[in-house]
Amino acid sequence: MTTTLPVYSKKDFQTDQEVRWCPGCGDYAILSAVQSVFPELGIPKEKFVVVSGIGCSSRFPYYMNTYGFHTIHGRAPAVATGLKITRPDLEVWVATGDGDALSIGGNHTIHMMRRNVGLKVLLFNNKIYGLTKGQYSPTSEMGKKAKSTPYGSVDRPFNPLSLALGAEATFVARSVDVFQPHLKATLKRAAAHQGTAFIEILQNCNIFNDGAWENLTERDVRDDHTIAVEHGQPLVFGKNKDKGIRMKGIELEVVALGGGIGEKDLIVHDERHPNPAYAFLLSRMDGTPGFPTPLGVLRAVDAPRYEAGINDQLRQAVEKKGRGDLAQLLQAGDTWQVR
Repeated sequence: MTTTLPVYSKKDFQTDQEVRWCPGCGDYAILSAVQSVFPELGIPKEKFVVVSGIGCSSRFPYYMNTYGFHTIHGRAPAVATGLKITRPDLEVWVATGDGDALSIGGNHTIHMMRRNVGLKVLLFNNKIYGLTKGQYSPTSEMGKKAKSTPYGSVDRPFNPLSLALGAEATFVARSVDVFQPHLKATLKRAAAHQGTAFIEILQNCNIFNDGAWENLTERDVRDDHTIAVEHGQPLVFGKNKDKGIRMKGIELEVVALGGGIGEKDLIVHDERHPNPAYAFLLSRMDGTPGFPTPLGVLRAVDAPRYEAGINDQLRQAVEKKGRGDLAQLLQAGDTWQVR
């Protein structure tokens, strides 16, 4: 019998909860994009679960009319992993922030990606701790003056994409809160991926770190400061599409097109390259003078999924030994009585 799925709209994924982010926060744009994309995925609403940790981003489950968990600081990947192993049929999304995922939750984050658990991870990066009122975060730039670093941070910041690629995540992408068409397209790509899909979303905190990404989002400069990477397309950028990126030895080089240099000389983006080193080079363009910030899917490759491997082992064990008995297990081995 063929089952016909209900036709959903954005409204079906909105809750009756008051959205309690600061007016003008970039989180509103991300929430709107996710609520717009979910109805288009052809998945029953009851199959979605949104898991979060702590922080402004982690209010997300309250505002999504799906199942969800608001867990503790940094532990969303661990809870989401357990859920995906137990119920691999569910579509499990993780909403987290640069502080939640990369500070106290750093180990959970990297091992989730290393294992290739079938989760979709949205990392909201505003380069600040917003919920606790403006301390510097693991992605804040060196010299950042904040409430916890009045003389400027001396920490070198994490590059979230480099971190994900170093952990060999199978899907690594970046978008921006206010680039709605690009963000929605990236979310759909992530939804289709079978392993860990990691998306860094550059998000503005207009209260404690306003303008953190304005060199990438302002209309008059963004074309020269960003590059939209697309599989099979040469790496061209600039307001007039007159600049490109090519290899020079083992490094990337920005070149001006013309004068004998054409698109044939440039790198053709290959998101499916099995070696993450190429995508890692792209991620290192961030903050390098003269280089643009890459947006889009840097890496998308197939690999065995963690939950599939675990459940295969469980099936084999049951076939070999039969279903377990908890009472029998508790009585097995050395036991004693306390009188």
